[in-house]
Amino acid sequence: MLSWAGNWRGKKQHGKLDWHGYLFILPILAVLVFLDFSPLAYGIYYSLTDFSLLHIFNYSYVGARNYYIILFENNPSLATLIWQTFVWSGGSIILMSSLGFMLALLMNQPGIRGTKLYRTIYLFPWAYPAFITILIWKGLLDYNLGFINKVLAMVGVEKVYWLGLSSTSMFSMILVNLWLSFPYYTFVYTAALQSVPKELYDAARIDGYGTTGTVRKVALPLLKRQISFVTIFGFIFTWNNFYIPFLLTGGGPGTSTYILITYAYNEVSIAYPSWGLASAYAMINVLILLVFVILINKFTRMMSVVY
Repeated sequence: MLSWAGNWRGKKQHGKLDWHGYLFILPILAVLVFLDFSPLAYGIYYSLTDFSLLHIFNYSYVGARNYYIILFENNPSLATLIWQTFVWSGGSIILMSSLGFMLALLMNQPGIRGTKLYRTIYLFPWAYPAFITILIWKGLLDYNLGFINKVLAMVGVEKVYWLGLSSTSMFSMILVNLWLSFPYYTFVYTAALQSVPKELYDAARIDGYGTTGTVRKVALPLLKRQISFVTIFGFIFTWNNFYIPFLLTGGGPGTSTYILITYAYNEVSIAYPSWGLASAYAMINVLILLVFVILINKFTRMMSVVY
């Protein structure tokens, strides 16, 4: 590191700073600017305007008015949307990560036959097109014609309004997300568990540890960074997961299953769509996630997994 710094200063002093190395990262920078930074800059700009269907060519700068509307005038309130997004993301990641880890542990046990077949089978929910799966689940959860309620009726249990009540619609969204996503977490945790040296598992077995003791004393201490990394980024991905809330419930009943990103879309799809207001919601969403990532990285140092 010191030699590199010395060479850089020497080249700079002689006016011979070599910029050839920077040419290799120009394509990456161009992609980042085009796909990430430019849309973000446009989003910030439009969030400060009244750009809408009524003001496509003659929109004007309105300052923080869109943010004022979001904070004090819109229904549901911003706090409600943030809470519902947090419940959606937190509930999903707890179930997905827990089930994925348990299945990975099960498939990683010595002596189990047919593990390749099992892994192939539980890969199907993840490999199948998500929007088709969501629509199938929407039919399964239908109150009158859904297969799940028909099974409940056969065993004497009263039918449930899975998608018609505020108390069950969010749970239904989380359930569908679990079905779609647990294979991914299972495969990631399987790879993580197999990265632990086999000798440590053998030593734990010799010392008399059972499965629970081996997991608690060997696997978890060695994999805590990987588990933290996968869980946190899974939470962030779920926070912005649009298609399940949109296709399964559409934000209903009422506004009980709206999350920030679907409500932002709602602002550009109603009778008189306001792209300025939708951009303000998007910028608030980005800001919340940015603060979340900074705080989590500070306390868990999750990015040390990467660099």
